[in-house]
Amino acid sequence: MRSPAKPASVSASVPSLPLSTLLSQTLVAFTIEFDNEFEHQMPHRTTNHSTSGSRDGPWLVSLVMWSNCMRFVSEDGVTVAELENLARTKTNLNGMLRWGYIVVEPDPADRRPNPPRSVWVIRATLKGRRAQAVWRPLFDAIEERWQARFGTDQIHQLSESLRALITQMDVELPDCLPILGYGLFSTGPDRHRLAPAGPEKSSGSRLPLAALLARVLLAFAIEFERESDLSLAISANVVRVLDEKGVRVRDLPLLTGVSKEAISMALGILQKKRYAVVEPDLAGSRAKVARLTTKGREAQVAYHRLLGSIEERWQTRFGQDAVRAIRELLVRLAGEPSAQRSPLFQGLDPYPDGWRASVRKPNTLPHYPMVLHRGGFPDGS
Repeated sequence: MRSPAKPASVSASVPSLPLSTLLSQTLVAFTIEFDNEFEHQMPHRTTNHSTSGSRDGPWLVSLVMWSNCMRFVSEDGVTVAELENLARTKTNLNGMLRWGYIVVEPDPADRRPNPPRSVWVIRATLKGRRAQAVWRPLFDAIEERWQARFGTDQIHQLSESLRALITQMDVELPDCLPILGYGLFSTGPDRHRLAPAGPEKSSGSRLPLAALLARVLLAFAIEFERESDLSLAISANVVRVLDEKGVRVRDLPLLTGVSKEAISMALGILQKKRYAVVEPDLAGSRAKVARLTTKGREAQVAYHRLLGSIEERWQTRFGQDAVRAIRELLVRLAGEPSAQRSPLFQGLDPYPDGWRASVRKPNTLPHYPMVLHRGGFPDGS
């Protein structure tokens, strides 16, 4: 593995970012660094290339696909229904099957002629088992890098502060963000997965930093989306950067840190709901511009207002000191929200043979992860 970067200093004049953005950018940075290392160690294939000259490797996927699938696929296998219960969220089962990580088939011990797919057994392929062996130690490895980069005490304090918040929540959330559903909403656990009362409730004591960040961020997103017609993913990434004059569509990935595919999905929803329009550039270029309608501008104002309102509620519900401690620790990590100044970018340089080395470097990290069925990458890639 590469040696960790030197600790970074953070500017004293740090812009005030929403708590959800601080959580998001920290989680995205951890995930990209984790994914870069997995890609470097694991034989795989993508659209453009395969490692070691082999086209038989599995399709490259992100951290989320470990957390909502491969983490729970043991040597004995796990049923489709058991997997979702263990992960507390859905996976892209068809994708993981198609990409070469698993097989899904009826249990040989089940004598029924047509057993329901919910009791079919998921087992890891040889490629899937190799991927599991690469994934397992990476959480500790990346956390160790972060301790070297930001300070052991700071990362420990952040983990403990997030755990303290999780113990006060009344539902057992998954250890990763869910794959965004219809309307790009973040789906939380259903009523059957309410956290048990008393000492049996999970405290998150054994969870890695990425899982702690994801649980707290998802709790924030669920609360936001209960009161918003638009998802936090669309509001934070696209609505936030648009205006009534118009922004060139081709500029949106650079402005948001989100892939063009995710931008396209978000703009489709915004147009359908009449929050935005996409039209030819009046300046005469062949580019298209996206602009907010009056309804969209109102949604933009409501987005900023609701973020502040939820953070204030959390201070009342979980304790002012607890929420402020998390904010202050995250600010030290995130610094100023630009590629040149944010300490989070120090660990994001890809290996030369990585797919991110061949694409344009982002100027910012997403203000909410765009986890799609495309492999679970945090920027929708």
